[in-house]
Amino acid sequence: MIHAFRKNGINLVVDVNSGAVHVVDDLVYKIITFNDCKTSFQVDGEHRQHLEEIYGSTAVKEALNEIHQLISGKLLYSEIDPLDEKRAYQPAVVKAICLHVAHDCNLSCAYCFASEGTFKGERSMMNVETGRAAIDFLIRNSGKRVHLEVDFFGGEPLLNMPLVKDVVAYARSCEKDAGKEFRFTLTTNGLALSEENMRWINKHMSNVVLSLDGRPETNDHMRKCRNGEGSYEKILPNIKRMASLRKDKPHFVRGTFTRENLDFADDVAHLVAQGFREISVEPVVAPPESPLSLREIDCDAIAKEYDRLAAFYLECTDNNQPFRFFHFNIDLKQGPCMKKRASGCGAGTEYVAITPEGDLYPCHQFVGNTSFCIGHVNTGLSAPETVALFEKATVFDKTACQECWAKYYCSGGCHANAWHTNGAVSQPYDIGCRIERSRIETALMLLARESEEINHD
Repeated sequence: MIHAFRKNGINLVVDVNSGAVHVVDDLVYKIITFNDCKTSFQVDGEHRQHLEEIYGSTAVKEALNEIHQLISGKLLYSEIDPLDEKRAYQPAVVKAICLHVAHDCNLSCAYCFASEGTFKGERSMMNVETGRAAIDFLIRNSGKRVHLEVDFFGGEPLLNMPLVKDVVAYARSCEKDAGKEFRFTLTTNGLALSEENMRWINKHMSNVVLSLDGRPETNDHMRKCRNGEGSYEKILPNIKRMASLRKDKPHFVRGTFTRENLDFADDVAHLVAQGFREISVEPVVAPPESPLSLREIDCDAIAKEYDRLAAFYLECTDNNQPFRFFHFNIDLKQGPCMKKRASGCGAGTEYVAITPEGDLYPCHQFVGNTSFCIGHVNTGLSAPETVALFEKATVFDKTACQECWAKYYCSGGCHANAWHTNGAVSQPYDIGCRIERSRIETALMLLARESEEINHD
């Protein structure tokens, strides 16, 4: 299977199964896209004659030879490796946990899927016993895997900072005997980032996610303090300080766009103007009935907005003021293994969320839906039938993914979005799929342009 498209004056051809991406000239592009043939190569005599009249017989012959060489090299129209599907179902071990240290929040965001951090339950804080038991659970269930990840999450995790510090210290104390190494991430809205907290976080966290939606009017419309006031002016200085402490250490500023700010490229531009260089602005996660949720009618506008964002991205790069946009980052040289490409985040199999009470869920977006509770930190995983739903939620199992060229980039999409919109983790969220394909095309165009500049230099 192939996918051919033209963007920003660049012709690209993606070979889906091999992962190869080719930048081609107009002639090769016209040959490949003849009759929109996606699964096998063919060009009839009449079409060839027409091309020879335009480009000359020698050029057409060379182009056809180039295409056939790529096909014989399994870099174009390649077949799926029979072993790949087996690799997608290799036994999984839990390697990461999302630790909900606080089911409470000091903000009241309009689009919050977590109901102001309570996840439709009671406000609560994780205690030391549960936090340490979560680390023990991760060690017990991680098999031979050495590198483990813990994401401190909420609500707002800074509301339970003593617990965060205790869990980090406890995990470090277990590393040597357990033969493990922990990597910690903290996601915060920044409101409670004191200087003391920032310095501790900078020392102990491998990555920090800082929430801000962009322009003041965008942010304050969605992200309000509990008293109804906007949060921008209160949060911005803290996030700037945190980012300055991180310097080159992993961190990024993460925002959300809804159908009320489909001009989100302007929000990215605002974040860049504030000095941030690691940025992500992502589509809202909201119930279909929410006035903030994205609609099918919005998809074309969103695709154009990614093009506008790409133009700004290139402008900044050309002016020696580059920034990184999370969803434009694609590694074509050392991408993930087939299991990761086929099943994505590993929710419910390699990754679980843990509530303040110690209950286990496939991911943070399922927390609160008790039908998806899959166990407890003290007793382990205890819902094999639910876990099996996620084990089988690969691109090989999802009908909608079979003919999609982007399946190995998005890995079948978000399981939670699929469930919330379609009632099945095996039926992808169609609007999310369309947005993802637009993003990937834009990202590949940017990579192609970068590659051409490198080769030219």
